[in-house]
Amino acid sequence: MKKRSWMTIGIALTFLATALLTGCGSKEGGDGNGANGDSTSEAASALESIKSRGKLVVGVKYDTKLFGLKDPASGNVEGFDVDIAKALAKEILGDETKIELKEVTSKTRIPMLNNNDIDMIVATMTITEERKKEVDFSDVYFKAGQSLLVKKGSPIKSIDDIKKGTKVLSVKGSTSVDNIKAKAPDATILEFDNYQDAFSALKAGQGDTLTTDNAILYGMAVQDPNFEVVGEPFTDEPYGIAIKKGAADLLNSVNAGLKKLHDSGEYDKIYEKWIGQAPSGE
Repeated sequence: MKKRSWMTIGIALTFLATALLTGCGSKEGGDGNGANGDSTSEAASALESIKSRGKLVVGVKYDTKLFGLKDPASGNVEGFDVDIAKALAKEILGDETKIELKEVTSKTRIPMLNNNDIDMIVATMTITEERKKEVDFSDVYFKAGQSLLVKKGSPIKSIDDIKKGTKVLSVKGSTSVDNIKAKAPDATILEFDNYQDAFSALKAGQGDTLTTDNAILYGMAVQDPNFEVVGEPFTDEPYGIAIKKGAADLLNSVNAGLKKLHDSGEYDKIYEKWIGQAPSGE
């Protein structure tokens, strides 16, 4: 009986020790490999992952002349944002050709970034407090302002001419929609998936004016000289490069790359190639 009691106690102690070890192991695994742990680790190693892959995957627009426009004949995507992205690929990987461009729109770009479809967004993206809740932004790399595009001869000359019944065209997911609703609450807003669809609608007479950042509108005016940008910009639109939240190493690398582009004069060359003379302090 006494021998059996000691055996029972021994078994119980062994069981308890195993349970404690298993419990500690489970807790440690949960901290390192759970959802939060994976997310933090993934973000922290973003730059390392890009270097290991040997390719930078960047979301750019395919429908925005001067910034990111795909040539249907050649299939090439060209513009200011594209050249900035290539310059960053050169800074990060030593070769501007080590880059893959993926199409994004104002509506799809943040979901694609957070789903790991792309490493960063370089796509006429205005830095806002609301967006900072979802992504991290680089330093400002371009300064724009919202304006209006109209057919030449239009009675609309500025934001003050947007009245009740005026049909204003814009793009889903852009800050332009919120801005025009605030500035001209009585206007009728028609939203499209991308800028080319919105511009086609304006040319077809489906609206009275198209609104977005002036830099984008100037590109549309270049495409069709029957249209012009009117009035002074009525917002400030600082563009930033969006990075997945928590990827501090990648964000620091991007900011360092942008600073180097400015210091070397390469930024001014890209700006003058697509936009015109770079403003002082840009």
